[in-house]
Amino acid sequence: MSSKTEFGTKLGLIAATVGSAIGLGNVWRFPAETQMNGGAAFLLLYILCVLALGIPVMLAEFSLGRGGRSDAVGVFRRLSPGKGWWIAGVFAVLASYLIICYYMVVAGWTLEYLFESIGGGLYDSLYSGEPAEALRGTFPAKMDDYVSSDLRPLMFTFIMIGVNIAVLLGGVKKGIENLSNVLMPVLFVILIAMCFVSLSLPDAGEGVAYFLDPDFSKITPRVVINALGQAFFSLSLGMGILITYSSYYPADTRLVRTSVIVSLLSLLVAVLMGLIIFPAVKSFGLDREPLEGATLVFVTLPEVFAQLPWPRLWSSLFFLLLLVAALTSTVSIAEVSVAMMQDRFKMSRRRAVLTVMLPLLVFSSACSLSFGSLSDMKIFGLTIFDLLDTFTTDILLPVVSIAVCIYMGWFAPKGLLTDELSNHGALHSRWTGPVLFIIRYIAPVMIALILIFNYI
Repeated sequence: MSSKTEFGTKLGLIAATVGSAIGLGNVWRFPAETQMNGGAAFLLLYILCVLALGIPVMLAEFSLGRGGRSDAVGVFRRLSPGKGWWIAGVFAVLASYLIICYYMVVAGWTLEYLFESIGGGLYDSLYSGEPAEALRGTFPAKMDDYVSSDLRPLMFTFIMIGVNIAVLLGGVKKGIENLSNVLMPVLFVILIAMCFVSLSLPDAGEGVAYFLDPDFSKITPRVVINALGQAFFSLSLGMGILITYSSYYPADTRLVRTSVIVSLLSLLVAVLMGLIIFPAVKSFGLDREPLEGATLVFVTLPEVFAQLPWPRLWSSLFFLLLLVAALTSTVSIAEVSVAMMQDRFKMSRRRAVLTVMLPLLVFSSACSLSFGSLSDMKIFGLTIFDLLDTFTTDILLPVVSIAVCIYMGWFAPKGLLTDELSNHGALHSRWTGPVLFIIRYIAPVMIALILIFNYI
């Protein structure tokens, strides 16, 4: 990776970083976590965790990336040569690569549902005159039939791998930045349009009240830990993404301002998703069962759309929204490994992209087939897909985040955090002291609690 590689514009820099943070964690994990953890009380805790802990840890990753001007492994080698901290970078790259193996499968499901929505295949029964109430059993069956088959999920997974290769071959400016500049505005326009539709439904106010009117009796230690975990997951911390992207930041980028903007936009997406989901499921009586990620997106919401005028339109818009979130996320996750290949092994951009992406034709296939012909293959009682999801989310991401906090708080070159937050004295930053205190004493303990609570 050339040290001269940088984002071309401030807007592109923000769009790319926001695109890396806004993914399926905001779109499907957040509503499910909110429902399981008491609604508005969880929302308030989540916002607090993002602002008080998420931003400081993000600033630690930004400072590490721009200060080291290298990939997730190279920043540690460059800043602390001869030390063993580079292993934390290896874990970050490993986490991101394992995540993209199964994330690409979910992105393929999204593409399939977008095609089915546009073509009307998702709502064949509705168009044939069957009452909307009778459709409730059709969508779980469609989801089960689709993911348990082998050919179609593989085909759409391969398409998404191909799209990612095309974007990554364009490089940082022409590929990642241009993609983000186009897709991020599209995402927010669709979100706002769907929010208006959901809020206009009958009894939507009950869903809004559940989402925004807190019941503080619902707050327990487990809810606090879940809110913290959601904050770290939704900001893409611990994956090496923010370290890699910040290495492309120009020297005059204001890291504090960037972290606040990215975090607030990530929060905005989560809130807008809540204002779409909860009024809709409450209006149509679909809130009686727990919302789960895949079930929410591929079963519950199609049932909602089936009962609206023009179901094909709203379903197509929603799965386009989800596809945008998935694509910006997969590209950013893959860039972590691509940057490492360029920097560590001095590969050309093209060779690095192909080296990283082509093996996914095998690895992502195994994840996809774990719902079909490989469903009986279990490791520690988990399918291949679930094993990678559990190992990365519950173990690797918290471990990497703790390592980054400890390194930046205690072992990084003296003055690194101060220099990066103040742009080497060009800015007056009051954030250095509070950020340093949080990443030294508070964030590692809180992240460790996530790790511990995952196994209680």
